[in-house]
Amino acid sequence: MTYDTVIEPLRPLLAAEVRAELPGVTGDPGDLEQAVWVRLLERLGTHGPPDDPAAWLREAVRAEARLQRSTALRELPYGLRPAADRDAADPECRALTQERDQALRSAVRRLPGRCPRLIGALLSPQDLTYREIAGELGISQGSLGPERSRCLGCLRRILPSEVALTVRRGKG
Repeated sequence: MTYDTVIEPLRPLLAAEVRAELPGVTGDPGDLEQAVWVRLLERLGTHGPPDDPAAWLREAVRAEARLQRSTALRELPYGLRPAADRDAADPECRALTQERDQALRSAVRRLPGRCPRLIGALLSPQDLTYREIAGELGISQGSLGPERSRCLGCLRRILPSEVALTVRRGKG
């Protein structure tokens, strides 16, 4: 049995299933179709053709559509700004953000040992890598994670409750 004997009869069904799932999928319909073809080829290579190709195809399209929908919820295109950035235009939000940032910087300066430099490097707008931060602080890259955890714990204890995150997490 060749791949064409399995794939060719499924082409119209795949196109119909993709059109049915299209309203819920934000990406390109061709991407969804391609992902299902890849799934089918992987299955053919490992397990052979499905017993009921039409049922398998319908389930594969739905599974890929669910995957694309959940991925779209977590990913933001580079051009979109988070809500916090959009709120920056509001003068009241800007003032509150400046107060919070000032309190955070003050708390970071009161941290013990290398913590002020470490947290400062983590908050740097240069977006330094762990390797760069470790080199700047003169410590091994492997000890950076535990040191960061210790410093963040100290920072949590220092920060007053007014500085805590004002943005609610999760559904709300």
